[in-house]
Amino acid sequence: MAQLTVRAAASRLGVGYSTLKQWIYQGRVRTTHTAGGHHRIPEAEIERLTTRKAPAAQAAVRTSTKGLIVALSGRNRLHGFVDEVRIDGLLGQIRLRIGDQTLTAVITADAIAELKLRRGDDAVAIIKSTEVMIAREAELTSRASTRKRRK
Repeated sequence: MAQLTVRAAASRLGVGYSTLKQWIYQGRVRTTHTAGGHHRIPEAEIERLTTRKAPAAQAAVRTSTKGLIVALSGRNRLHGFVDEVRIDGLLGQIRLRIGDQTLTAVITADAIAELKLRRGDDAVAIIKSTEVMIAREAELTSRASTRKRRK
């Protein structure tokens, strides 16, 4: 039977790495140890954890959190493209090229994965007070695209 790393198991369960580690330390998840002392989680344990949930109800709740941002309180938006993505542990660094300027933001590695940011992607830096957030925008609707072509 296959043994998964903690990161791979967390991804399969739809929880964060640190959450799964806490469950392991609390004894809620059974693991084995490698010779180097790393935790490995059997697929049977993943199945046990996923069947405890009400599958349809909770899956619908999770997938409904993604969507188009309609409004946001941050007014300072700088459009650019991702020049560099670095991930180290829980944090990641995004470097945006905005014209001839470069803006660097430090965000969680989970946020980078959720945004699916890669080098060359279009992105938006949203600045409010001392915070910098990174976002992706959806393509414009056909009516808005027509307006863009007229300019």
